[in-house]
Amino acid sequence: MAVYEQKPTRTAPSNAKGPIYWMRENLFSSPLNIALTFFGIWLLYIIIPPLVQWLYIDATFEGTTREDCAANSGACWVFIKAKIDMFMYGFYPAAERWRLNLGLGLFVAFVIAVRFIKSDKIKLILFNLYLVVACILVIGGVGGLEFVPTEKWGGLMLSIVVAASGIILSFPVGILVALGRQSKLPIIKSLCVTYVEFIRGVPLITILFMSSIILPLFFPEGITFDKLLRALIGIVLFQAAYVAEVIRGGLQSIPKGQYEAADAVGLSYWQKMGLVILPQALKVAIPNLVGVFISLFQDTTLVLIIGLFDLLAMVRITAADSNWLGMETEGYVFVTFVFWFFCYIMSLYSTRLEKRFNTNLK
Repeated sequence: MAVYEQKPTRTAPSNAKGPIYWMRENLFSSPLNIALTFFGIWLLYIIIPPLVQWLYIDATFEGTTREDCAANSGACWVFIKAKIDMFMYGFYPAAERWRLNLGLGLFVAFVIAVRFIKSDKIKLILFNLYLVVACILVIGGVGGLEFVPTEKWGGLMLSIVVAASGIILSFPVGILVALGRQSKLPIIKSLCVTYVEFIRGVPLITILFMSSIILPLFFPEGITFDKLLRALIGIVLFQAAYVAEVIRGGLQSIPKGQYEAADAVGLSYWQKMGLVILPQALKVAIPNLVGVFISLFQDTTLVLIIGLFDLLAMVRITAADSNWLGMETEGYVFVTFVFWFFCYIMSLYSTRLEKRFNTNLK
């Protein structure tokens, strides 16, 4: 019997690893790549230094009035510091803002607790309990808390409320619509197809106008809906159509054998969907679902057209102050970073979910 001797492993040659190898393969692999690389370096050179100069080096961070920024030619971050309450809370009463801070603190506590709780049932119960407590804190009118009408809501707080409500409510509606589109009942399938195609053919701004102006016409005289509630109805209906299409794509990726296996063990339709099909379809749809939710968070700025003052609208309102005229640029840059932060957190969480539910063999 031949005896084979295992040779010791050798390190890769220096010309096949390291940063020089990566640059040669990715940045200087062809004349076109070389030209694009130098063009990119030149573009960064003319953009980044002036931007850093304006944002940090020549910026003013200390002070309370606009006059404190007169000595520097950079950004006047004193404006953001002076108007931060309006950016965060809008016109929410100052004496009641502790309720919003408490709601945020409870959310952080919930996120931390979820990391140590193994039972999905307990997680769901805690999530529903948090939603009830958060609604009571934000709206008030219960337990001695002052009622705060939605006309006083605004800023980042309103953007989060609109986005969170749209995400939470449109998700189950989207699942039902996606299942309806795959239904063998022609009436249900036709209704779902008509709904999805109609919503996808109309921009969100039109849906908001319809929900704000036309929706009240369908209710008896004397019955009125809050402006924010009407906007949420429109956003949920709009978002559910896109969620349905994403989930339908996930359902189509499931092999037919999974349906047949579920039928073979005697599962009912809802047991088959809830225990076998949907968990697999949602896992596949995670990246696209998060993309849809990120788009919804960005589209919350459209509520301005129906008289709701979100974070972006607060920039216009605060910059119209006679003491801070001309500070829109700082406000828009601040809003840009805020939106980027929230969208990045959602994208990061999406990546973690993909890794957690990745059952593919490596």
